[in-house]
Amino acid sequence: MTNTPNSSLHFAGNFTQQEAIPDDAIQSAIQVMQSGRLHRYNVAQADELSETALLEVEYAQYQQSQFCLALASGGYALQTALRCLNVTHKEPILTNGFTLSPVPGAIAAVGGTPVLVETNEQLTIDLTHLEAQIKRSGSRILLLSHMRGHLADMDALCELLKKHNVKLIEDCAHTMGASFKGVKSGNHGDIACFSTQTYKHLNSGEGGFLTTNDEELMARAIILSGSYMLYERHAASPDAAVFEKVKLVTPNCSGRMDNLRAAILRPQLNLLDNNCKRWNERYRIFQQTLAQQSAITQPTAHEHAHSVHSSIQFSIPAFSPNDTAQFLQQCIQRGVELKWFGAAEPAAYTSRYDSWQYFESDELPNTRKTLSCLFDCRIPLTFSVEDCEQIALIINDVVASLLADAA
Repeated sequence: MTNTPNSSLHFAGNFTQQEAIPDDAIQSAIQVMQSGRLHRYNVAQADELSETALLEVEYAQYQQSQFCLALASGGYALQTALRCLNVTHKEPILTNGFTLSPVPGAIAAVGGTPVLVETNEQLTIDLTHLEAQIKRSGSRILLLSHMRGHLADMDALCELLKKHNVKLIEDCAHTMGASFKGVKSGNHGDIACFSTQTYKHLNSGEGGFLTTNDEELMARAIILSGSYMLYERHAASPDAAVFEKVKLVTPNCSGRMDNLRAAILRPQLNLLDNNCKRWNERYRIFQQTLAQQSAITQPTAHEHAHSVHSSIQFSIPAFSPNDTAQFLQQCIQRGVELKWFGAAEPAAYTSRYDSWQYFESDELPNTRKTLSCLFDCRIPLTFSVEDCEQIALIINDVVASLLADAA
């Protein structure tokens, strides 16, 4: 593999093309469709476990969590987690200033008010500002986004939250398969939420999981998801007696996963750990090649964090707003599709915190500075290791060209 920038390089791959659904998952989906029993509670016999119930058991085992609930989306899982903690009207809920819009959206959906926390240069939540915001807001819940797979010092974070008696919901949409000190991401807080949307680590188009070791929280979540009084058809769930405490005081906010999506996901779960290795192989060559360009900086992971890098983030502090516009344009002309998190106007999936104008937020100068020069690139598994090196070489070449022009 060459390491020399080349202005003639052009990448021809597709940044939104995912790998095909595995054949055994396709066959499982066909069997569900042929049965006509797509609804998770539509089983031939009352004691039969549906595809969705089996998926919950298997994901709980994978996650090393006691309970698991499959849901319609990761965003719905976030909303369910907040409802499980009985969020009240306009209650302040802490969350990252750097995240994707469904996270503050989930807080707003349950009637809470987002309280944003600064993000540091490592793209994780700023613990000093978090403590200040806890004291200022009096919030009892942190909805922590492990944005783009970057894990904070979870020991220090959990110690801080325990000190102030703050509950932790982990948004693990980007950390499925990741860990901190050998503990799977999602097992540090009270509730964890995962996504199986197409661009995440399992692909069912839309979908999500909620996991917890708290039996009463899981009982509430199952009722909230729309179980009616069929909660005994769950297997990764508490005993029926636990539901007696909550079933008459918990609303039905239907958001179940169906058997079709569960059938698509179950075979993929067997491939997850190997796919995580494949993502990280691609990330490493991408990271190493970008490191050859001195104008590019990259976040440093915590020494105890084992991340899954299905995307890569990097910064170019020397770029002016005009440089940034030219950089994005020249990269796309050479086949490289990047996202910029510092844009004043939302674009596609990216938005800066001050574009969420349905609530009032403090100015976050450190987050704004970090995002002003932060770029993002997806790493789909349809890309080879060589593809990732080529993409990075193109980025390096465009940066070098723009800096030379400015000199």
